[in-house]
Amino acid sequence: MRIHGAKQQREVLKRTPKENLQPVFDALDTLGNTKWRVNKRVLAVVDRIWSNGGRLAGLVDRHDIPLPEKPDTEDEEQLTKWKWKVKKVKKENRERHSQRCDVELKLTVARKMKDEAGFFYPHNLDFRGRAYPMHPHLNHLGSDLCRGILEFAEGRPLGSSGLRWLKIHLANLFAGGVDKLSLEGRIAFTESHLDDIFDSADRPLDGGRWWLNAEDPFQCLAVCINLAEALRSASPETVISYIPVHQDGSCNGLQHYAALGRDKLGASAVNLVEGERPADVYSGIAARVLDIVKRDAQLDTVSFPDAKHARLLINQVDRKLVKQTVMTSVYGVTYIGARDQIKRRLQERSNIDADDAELFGAACYAAKITLAALGEMFEGARNIMNWLGDCAKLIASENQPVRWTTPLGLPVVQPYRVYGRHLVSTSLQVLTLQRETEKVMVRRQRTAFPPNFVHSLDGSHMMMTAVACKRAGLNFAGVHDSYWTHACNVDEMNRILREKFVELYQTPILENLLESFQTSFPTVPFPPLPDRGDFDLSDVLESSYFFN
Repeated sequence: MRIHGAKQQREVLKRTPKENLQPVFDALDTLGNTKWRVNKRVLAVVDRIWSNGGRLAGLVDRHDIPLPEKPDTEDEEQLTKWKWKVKKVKKENRERHSQRCDVELKLTVARKMKDEAGFFYPHNLDFRGRAYPMHPHLNHLGSDLCRGILEFAEGRPLGSSGLRWLKIHLANLFAGGVDKLSLEGRIAFTESHLDDIFDSADRPLDGGRWWLNAEDPFQCLAVCINLAEALRSASPETVISYIPVHQDGSCNGLQHYAALGRDKLGASAVNLVEGERPADVYSGIAARVLDIVKRDAQLDTVSFPDAKHARLLINQVDRKLVKQTVMTSVYGVTYIGARDQIKRRLQERSNIDADDAELFGAACYAAKITLAALGEMFEGARNIMNWLGDCAKLIASENQPVRWTTPLGLPVVQPYRVYGRHLVSTSLQVLTLQRETEKVMVRRQRTAFPPNFVHSLDGSHMMMTAVACKRAGLNFAGVHDSYWTHACNVDEMNRILREKFVELYQTPILENLLESFQTSFPTVPFPPLPDRGDFDLSDVLESSYFFN
C-alpha cells in the first residue's frame, strides 16, 4: 500500500489478520498476472511521428515557440502587453519541455521492451483501496500513447461476439458523440467507415489519416489494424485478437451514489436502468445549464450583472464545458475548483473574443449555475455526501481521523494531520523537517471523506470483478472504473461486473458505516441516515449501458 509515511494507516494494516485481507491479495495477484507486450506496428508509427517533430495524434511539438520581439516603443501599455505575451510563451515552452521529457521516457521503455514476449505489471493500492500499476512511465493507466502501444501478450480468437465488440470498441475510441449512440449505432458507424479503417491500417501516415480524427488516436489505430485483419480473413471468428476492449462506467462516482441511495432519478441518469440508448449525464447537465444561460441572457445587465456573462456563454455551453465539473462533483469539487475547470475549457477555445477578466467572470457565473443544476438532478447523492461530511466533521472534532473498513475487509484511515516543524541543528546549518503531529486537520478530514469513501467502494467493485473474472478464465485489467478484457470475453465480463455491483450494494454499507462510527465514538451524536429511494438494484443486471 502507498501510505506515504502515514503511521496510523501502517499500524492498522499490520494489526489486520492476513486472512481478512485475502480478497485484496487475490485481486492484486489477478491484476499482476495479466501479461502485456508492446504493439510494434503502433510503436513504429509513433516513432515516425516523433522523429518528424511530433504535433500529431496529441503528441507535443518538439520545438519551442519563439519569444515575441520587443516592440520599438515607449508606450507603457504596449510594453506591458508584450511582457505578458513573453510570460505566456515561456510558460507554454516550459510545459512543452515537461511533456517532451514524459514522451521520451515512455518511448525509451517501449523500445527497450518491444522484443519481449511479455511482461507483467505488479500492482499496489493507495490508502483507499484503488489499485495502480507500479511502473511509473509506460503502463495501461497512462495516456492514449501508452494504451495504444500496449496490448495483451496472450491473444484469443475473436469468436462470434468478438468482432461485434471490436467494432463497438472502435466507435468508443473514436468518440466525438459516436460513443453516445446505441450499441447498434456504434456498429453501424464502424461499418460505414470500413474504407477509412483499411486505409488507416495499411497507410497510417501516407493515406487519409482518418484515425487521427479519433479522440484516442493511437488506440483507434491499433483497433483499425486488428479489425482490418479480421475483416479481410475468410474466417473472422478465428482471427487472434490481442486488443484489450474497455467497458467504462458512465460517471461511475454518481453510479455508486445512486446505488447507495437507491435513487431512481439519479439511477436513470447514469444508466443503472435499461434504456434504448445510453443516458448521458454530462449532456443532461449541459442542457439544464444552457436553459439558465438563455434565460439570464435576456435580463438587464444593470439589475443582473451576470447577464453579460450569460451572453458571452450562450454559444459556449456544451457537454465538454461541464464534463469535468460533473465528473468531480461526486468527489467534492468546490466552487473554486469548478470555476477553474470551466475557465480552462473556455481558454482552450479559439472562438471566444474576451480578455482574461471577462473569461474569469464568465467562469464564476458558469460554475455557480452548473453546481446548482447538479444539486437538482442528484439530490439523493448530495444528501449522502452531506451526511458523510457531517459524520466526518464530528469525528475530526474529537481530534480523531475518519476510519472505516471497505466491503472487502481493507481498513482505511484518512491520513490528514497538521504538520509540525522539527528542527535539526548541524555544524553547517539548521534543517527543517516536516513531521505529522497528533492534531488532525478537521476541514480536510470532512471534505475528503465523501470522495475517499466512494473511491474505496469503486476499488472494492473492481477487485471483486477481477477475482471473479480470473475464476471464469478471463484475462482482466482494470483502471478504476474502466474494465478491460479480450473482445471474445466482453459479454462474460459484463455479466460478472453487473452481478458484483449488485452483490456489493445488497450489503448494508451505510448502516455498517454508521454502526462502526457509533461503536468507536459512543458519546458522539451522529445524524440519522439520509432517506433512500425505492430503486430496485436488480435492474442493473439488465442495463446494457451500465458499463459500455
